[in-house]
Amino acid sequence: MSALTLEKLKALVADGTIDTVVVAMTDMQGRLTGKRIHGQYFLDEVIKHGTEGCNYLLAVDVDMNTVAGYEMSSWERGYSDFALIPDLNTLRLIPWQPGAALILADVAWLDHTDVVASPRQILRKQISELEKAGMVAMCGTELEFVVFKDSYEEAWNKGYKNLVPVNQYNVDYSILGGSRIEPLLRDIRLGMSAAGMTVESVKGECNFGQHEIAFKYSDALSNCDNHVIYKNGAKEIADQQGFALTFMAKPNEKEGNSSHIHLSFRGLKGELVMVDEADKEHGMSELGRQFIAGQIAHLRELSILFAPNINSYKRYVPGSFAPTAIRWGRDNRTCALRLVGHGAGLRLENRVPGGDVNPYLAVAGIIAAGLDGIKNKMKLEPAFAGNAYDSESSRVPASMPEALDLWEKSEWVKQTFGAEVQAHYANMARVEIAAYGKAVTDWELFRNFERF
Repeated sequence: MSALTLEKLKALVADGTIDTVVVAMTDMQGRLTGKRIHGQYFLDEVIKHGTEGCNYLLAVDVDMNTVAGYEMSSWERGYSDFALIPDLNTLRLIPWQPGAALILADVAWLDHTDVVASPRQILRKQISELEKAGMVAMCGTELEFVVFKDSYEEAWNKGYKNLVPVNQYNVDYSILGGSRIEPLLRDIRLGMSAAGMTVESVKGECNFGQHEIAFKYSDALSNCDNHVIYKNGAKEIADQQGFALTFMAKPNEKEGNSSHIHLSFRGLKGELVMVDEADKEHGMSELGRQFIAGQIAHLRELSILFAPNINSYKRYVPGSFAPTAIRWGRDNRTCALRLVGHGAGLRLENRVPGGDVNPYLAVAGIIAAGLDGIKNKMKLEPAFAGNAYDSESSRVPASMPEALDLWEKSEWVKQTFGAEVQAHYANMARVEIAAYGKAVTDWELFRNFERF
């Protein structure tokens, strides 16, 4: 079973199959937060009126500490509630939890106005702007993760040191390497399929214990919804089997976890607006070229949306398959932007985001940049051929402070997303930078403890 209608949910609650409905929103960090609600109460009350949550859910750090600097939520404002309004289009079973269904919620103030800094609302705004221009965005995200034989509790208690990966050598595309952990990978695939996602494949990756499960593309909103549900569910399933699974961008000094985002625009009736078969070089229309030109023009100032943590920037190592050069190329994995496919499959892959990305924010950024390129008829530079790591190119920001500065000073960001969103996510970055600045790392201890 996949898609779940309200009528079907009523029947499943009535016969006792479903007793719990998880109502969840996505926070700034891309995590699901919310409540588990008794099934009958959900049908009697929550589906009509929604439920509430403290507005600090969009104004805390990753440890759920209340932090200063957010206009929408503070001690001075009393940390009031906002509303979680269930979106019936997202209703589904979550079969890895007995008796449970899940529904995602939009976030609104109690007067029914949007909480504009909510990630799902930020994406909805850009989808609306794109629709006004006569187009829709089709999207697919590719999440990599590393699996360890240690449980989450064991990993925590060991200080995340000396963890044992499920594969102890590079298993990129290895059938044998995948077989070593296939029981877990299979349960994740089947669980996501039963939760309404179209699973394509699974393959090993380069880092030890690293794998990727691929899903079919869909419209931008549903794909981001599936992304956050899959990410949360994969961790839950791994935990049930005693494994620890991480999507952290750079969990060690080997290859990091990416979340490449494939995206293209189509007309409102499915027209292939980015395609022109008369273009013998790339099969791409002028609109498609303008779309890519917009990505190049705005990638640096959008980097805080693609790389939202201190750790994110440690992926960008030359020769690591994570990009450093802001160039586009036809099927060139050394570029930040890679054009792939033909005809209906023609799309641009943004290789900048890591596994820690909040997909709603990243996809909103890609849509906004593409739309700006089209509106302003931006001219596209020639495709880059060769090793972009060694090129004289504009670079992906090397650190979070650099990305914050670009985001915060951008007039285009302010005009496109609004001053409130710009300030909100600038503050999120400042909070993380300040926390990191006060931390004493293992690197510092080994380098300094005895020698200074």
